[in-house]
Amino acid sequence: MVVGDASLDIDTLVIGAGPGGYVAAIRAAQLGQKVLIVDKSELGGVCLNRGCIPSKALIAAAHQFESAQHGEVFGVTAENVKVDFAKTQEFKNSVVKKMTSGVTSLMKGNKIEVFNGECMFISDTEARVFNDHESPRYRFKHCIIATGSRPIELKPFPFGGRILSSTEALELPEIPKSMIVIGGGYIGAELGQMYSKFGTKVTIIEGLDTVLPGFDKDMTRLVAKNMAKTGIEIVTNAKAESAVQNDKEVTVKYSVGGESKEVTADYLLVTVGRRPNTDGELGLDLIGLELDERGLIKVDHQGRTSIPTIFAIGDVVPGLALAHKASYEGKIAAEAIAGLTSVVDYKVIPAVVFTDPECSSVGLTEKEAKDKGYKVKSGKFPFAGNGRAVSLNSPEGFIKIVANSENNLVLGAQIVGIEASNLIAELGLAIEMGATLEDIALTIHAHPTLGEIVMEAAELVEGHPIHVMK
Repeated sequence: MVVGDASLDIDTLVIGAGPGGYVAAIRAAQLGQKVLIVDKSELGGVCLNRGCIPSKALIAAAHQFESAQHGEVFGVTAENVKVDFAKTQEFKNSVVKKMTSGVTSLMKGNKIEVFNGECMFISDTEARVFNDHESPRYRFKHCIIATGSRPIELKPFPFGGRILSSTEALELPEIPKSMIVIGGGYIGAELGQMYSKFGTKVTIIEGLDTVLPGFDKDMTRLVAKNMAKTGIEIVTNAKAESAVQNDKEVTVKYSVGGESKEVTADYLLVTVGRRPNTDGELGLDLIGLELDERGLIKVDHQGRTSIPTIFAIGDVVPGLALAHKASYEGKIAAEAIAGLTSVVDYKVIPAVVFTDPECSSVGLTEKEAKDKGYKVKSGKFPFAGNGRAVSLNSPEGFIKIVANSENNLVLGAQIVGIEASNLIAELGLAIEMGATLEDIALTIHAHPTLGEIVMEAAELVEGHPIHVMK
């Protein structure tokens, strides 16, 4: 209990309880620190509550619906397949509850104090946390800022009514008849394709020349092809200009090559990126914390900011806004606070998008490797040459491995196809361990499995593939 306005003493204050913050808090507690974690919303942050987990639950439901409708190739037919979207949302919410309840148990098990409210720095060693009921002060030895990010809101497309961010798109009570998506990045592609599988007529408006611009075009071509199968219209090299909505629909005006066009739908989903939560009442300006021109916190190789006792991780620091990157950085920061020599190493941070087919990448692309001066050799093994993929009726896609031709060290890999999100892990480990093509090729993989494609891709790059012609 606080006497007057005296400060309570703790070792480490963690601001933000997302996959970066709660992981940092657990690791800090494991290392013997007395930890307080503060978040104004739910434990688990955006990822568990309004992002990664609920979206994947809905995507899984969309796949189930599609499979039930199109099982003829397996000799399985079903009539009058319907979606009770209210129950679908119940399923999604149950998944979220299970995951967040797990985080709550982990906080208790690691004796981490949790405060549901906001936080504001008083100095570089003190902060006040507050909600509607209390506002205690804490004196800390170290702090980890993990406040995450929020969807970017464009002035011509303010959120509200029928103009949605990803948060509202995951909470719709019904399946829309039509939807416009501005932004064909991973969020727009995932949610647009998910609703399309449920029967929504989707139009994606993308400013660049392809959806998923962060991935190789030979990967995104397959995604675009599958999008077309469910009726998605992809408009590339387009500039969205304005929107007008009423209580039933929204109309978006856009231009392509100087030609003005418009499209009308039930909803407009705007997914053009995310903005770091470094503004507002946190008070970073009061303590003189150094930010870059994008509002991101400048950090060193351990996550340490311009104030040595304060660390920052996740979406508020430079780099890709990925939940697993935030978790990784959280562990590094907690260990650095404990005096360990841990440092970040981003070369094996995988990127994954849960489209159909899935896309994943780790390490260097072929172009990146060449730009860095490596002598490169690479090759792509098709899913169509794998018995398990064919038996799953999912022969689309490939695994590409990029290696150093001088010593056969694996430099990177890209995968597009079924289970790409899981298959990328072996290749990430290979790069982390300094594995060669021979290490992968000589590792016996179980048959028949999708994992064999990794082995066969390594054999292909080496020059002696078995199940495709050289």
